[in-house]
Amino acid sequence: MTDTDDSEITTDGNDGAAMGTDGNEDPPTGDGSEDPPTGDGGMDATAGDGGGNATAGDGGGKIRTDGGEIGDAADAVAAEADHDHEHGLPPWSSLKRWLVTTNHKDIGILYTIASLFFLGIGGIIAMVFRVELWEPGAQIMGAGAYNGAVSAHGLLMIFWFISPFAFGLANYVIPLQIGADDLAFPRLNALSFWTYFLSGILFLFSFFQGGTFTGGWTMYAPLSIPAYTPQIGANTTVLALALFIASVTVSSVNFLTTLHRMRAEGLTLRKLPMFTWSILLTVYMMLFAFADLLAAGLILSSDRLLGTTYMAAEGGSLLWTHLFWFFGHPEVYIVFFPALGIMAETFQTFTGRRLVGRKWFIASMVLVAIQSFLVWMHHMFLTGINLEVKTIFMATTIAISLPFDLMMFALIYTMIKGKVRFTTPFLFSFGGVLLFIIGGITGVFLGAVILDYQLRGTYWVVAHFHYVMVGGVTALIAGLYYWFPKMTGRMYNRRLGKIHFAGYFVGFNLLYFPLFFAWGTPRRVFQYAEMFTIWHQIATVGAFILALSFAVMFYNLTVSIWRGEPADDNPWEYATSAEWAIPSPPPLENFPGIPSYADGTLSFLDRSKAGGVTDGGTVTETDGGTVSGTETSAEPSHASFWPLAVGLGLFIAFLGLGGFQEGEWASGMTGLFHQAMTVLGTLVTGGSLVGMARERFVGPEMPSAGHWPFKNVENMKLGVWMFLASDVVLFGAFIGSYVFMRFVAGWQAWQPVPHDPIPGLINTYLLLTSSFAVVLALVAARRNSSRGVAAALFATFGLGAAFLINKAIEWQELFHEGLTLSANIRTSTFYLTTGLHGAHVLIGMLFAIYMFFRATRGAYLDDERPIEYFGLYWHFVDIVWLFLFPLFYIL
Repeated sequence: MTDTDDSEITTDGNDGAAMGTDGNEDPPTGDGSEDPPTGDGGMDATAGDGGGNATAGDGGGKIRTDGGEIGDAADAVAAEADHDHEHGLPPWSSLKRWLVTTNHKDIGILYTIASLFFLGIGGIIAMVFRVELWEPGAQIMGAGAYNGAVSAHGLLMIFWFISPFAFGLANYVIPLQIGADDLAFPRLNALSFWTYFLSGILFLFSFFQGGTFTGGWTMYAPLSIPAYTPQIGANTTVLALALFIASVTVSSVNFLTTLHRMRAEGLTLRKLPMFTWSILLTVYMMLFAFADLLAAGLILSSDRLLGTTYMAAEGGSLLWTHLFWFFGHPEVYIVFFPALGIMAETFQTFTGRRLVGRKWFIASMVLVAIQSFLVWMHHMFLTGINLEVKTIFMATTIAISLPFDLMMFALIYTMIKGKVRFTTPFLFSFGGVLLFIIGGITGVFLGAVILDYQLRGTYWVVAHFHYVMVGGVTALIAGLYYWFPKMTGRMYNRRLGKIHFAGYFVGFNLLYFPLFFAWGTPRRVFQYAEMFTIWHQIATVGAFILALSFAVMFYNLTVSIWRGEPADDNPWEYATSAEWAIPSPPPLENFPGIPSYADGTLSFLDRSKAGGVTDGGTVTETDGGTVSGTETSAEPSHASFWPLAVGLGLFIAFLGLGGFQEGEWASGMTGLFHQAMTVLGTLVTGGSLVGMARERFVGPEMPSAGHWPFKNVENMKLGVWMFLASDVVLFGAFIGSYVFMRFVAGWQAWQPVPHDPIPGLINTYLLLTSSFAVVLALVAARRNSSRGVAAALFATFGLGAAFLINKAIEWQELFHEGLTLSANIRTSTFYLTTGLHGAHVLIGMLFAIYMFFRATRGAYLDDERPIEYFGLYWHFVDIVWLFLFPLFYIL
């Protein structure tokens, strides 16, 4: 095994440089028969001086990926990077750029910086309560402050640090790896960042609103209801989490559309780089898991703000655990999968060998992604669930460990068969493997029912949980070092990188391994037996060492950005995925031409011959992978103010809503302030959404877009499908909550809240008729009838309005009879579930009236697809009502 990380860098007289090897060494192959690593599942293009060259088709000339000279096409693109303002994007040195950018690389940097900011806040909070735990009992904090600190630390790290950190890297790297110029919906990408970042700021505001949430990061009921956490800051925490989930949903839809529709020609699923595979599976899990958490968050928000009684009713606490852990266990893999992809990428690069058992590695990840939704009840072994069900979930818990065994062995065997280069990224990846193995082994104990009875709620769980989660963080740090030269064009200080790893690895294990010995300490309590004092003191020392290691990292990376030595376009000898074939940092449009893998190697087709996104013209794909269209094609846009404006509006509105509790505003000036903020935020959000809809923004287009299984589905249609898939889970969780609470109360004893089903039946006919009206709008557009389109859309709006008016009259009568939201669990489930559906109807009406006004000016005659996409949403809303009507009015 060799170590080349600290070797001297020698230039070859060209633009790039080669690491301290002769550049001609053949990659190690183990048995002599294995092909050199590709990192892409079978593509022939390789990096390193002995590797293959990426070629540019259509006379574009060959482009070297070995760190040497970049050909004419790449020089042109590199020069274009100095003129970003020509695309409406201010220069890097301007603050305005970072406020208006929609470019995926800028958004990736913003995600990374913001997540590290929240890491710093969460880490400082952790240091405070580690000092508190130096000795048993209260030292520097009271019980309430300690509970708030522990809760805030968990929420910040799990929601605002780990996954966003991974998606900072994903935002930057994924489009480069798949050959895309940007994500499918750049403005939604910017919107997802701003809603994420401002949701975190909103959560931090909760500390100054009577105290933040103190019920633990799992928010178990009934501790989460106002009776136990009455402060306004607790409301703000729940609303901040809801805003964060909105960010995740937008991001998931965007990434799934991009990964299925924006890949380069010839880049099939089988050939995707491992990091891209891990992100693809991660966003699928996010799409469904966070929709369930959104349902839980809306129910909890309703209990706190509107006064419903879900969590206070019999069975409410068990309902919350089902909803939370149906999200919570997939979240473990949502956190770990990006790290797993980085491990695979870096093990290939720094062993010089293709990942052993690659296809089985991918199959194992797919299996885990599916199984992750089938093991949530192992977090509930201490509840009253019967033993037979517990036994089933104990088996599924053990089963999900088997694919991980295969993946860990694949990584270890890849290392054994290759020639290891102990670079900083590899050290962190290897360290992540070691930590995760410890976390996995200690987790098996918790998967056994009898052992879980003894260990649940103790520091054994704390230690196990951190070995798993922070094991993933360790590999994410590897990814930061791995792609730092690509993102900045500078190399970090290698020696400081290794010092960071040493301090990190020693500090982490000193912090968490002693907690296995202090397992008898109860979680979230600062009082513990004297016999565990020494272990907690060792852990606190480890926490300070771990914190100092991050100080080294921040110093190293910050200084390196400005004074680091220039990095080669491909500083890693055997890195071969597409991002290493372009300059560092990449130019605005990423590639010197249109990337293609049609012939098995990475080549770039001439953009001038391929065309692009046309402005009013047509785009036609040809067999050769190029597109023809009008010669005056519109340049893609890279800047928009509206995502930030929408995010600020939502931030202001949610900050105001925090002052509304159990159906009443806070008293005095506090209440007036919150009311004013709610109104202002609503107006800003609404106006910004209209401005965003009216803005002329040209998104990226892939001439050869379309791969199985969505080859003939447009980007927008696929995005709508993905959003509706998450909405299915949202309504499924609400309907499941209703069924669960009804079974707890007694199915036969539960009577429908409305005495008369006729209003519900009338609403059913109204919605079915409105769906027919949308179909008529589509038919009219195809017949080139602007009046017909406008009339049908207005009819849809009118029928939706009639639905809401009829429902308002029904609700008014029920309220008059004393059947309010807080009357009992029957009324709570009725009003909240049908109210959620009503909100969807209202959103659809806003779309309909906006499209109506556009239709009166002749829109949609040349392109009726917006009507089709709106119809998908409206038909879905109508179908949901066909389930709600019998459940709440008849059964």
